Amino acid sequence: MTEAEILICPACDAANRVPRARLIDAPRCGKCKVALFGGKPLALDARRFDRLIRTGSLPVLVDFWAEWCGPCKAMAPTFAAAARDLEPGFRLVKIDTEAEQALAHRYAIRSIPTLMVLADGREVARQSGMMDRASLVRWARMAAAN
Repeated sequence: MTEAEILICPACDAANRVPRARLIDAPRCGKCKVALFGGKPLALDARRFDRLIRTGSLPVLVDFWAEWCGPCKAMAPTFAAAARDLEPGFRLVKIDTEAEQALAHRYAIRSIPTLMVLADGREVARQSGMMDRASLVRWARMAAAN
């Protein structure tokens, strides 16, 4: 691992090099000055998602969901709470499979909610269905460590 992480700004998509030891110091974007972590998942489109996984260096925990999906809606507060537990070691994102059908197809999403951990731009773990907060946090950390 490097001494610094590359964090993609949630507001302007600028790449920011942040020393790993400073991740807990509430880093801000060097370009737009927005906080790089907000304690909540980011809702991304395919273009922003691709930039994040191509350029950013943190593991990414993705929730593939849809507005019409009852279990997805039930999972949303748990996923949001997990962001507070996992940041700044992870970037948590939500992908609406109805709005981003090509992205859902690329990752062969067959059921929702589907959770996925990506590291270095590659899928390292996948889990379909709901999880409680503690199980989700433990699963994501174990997946990223492998």
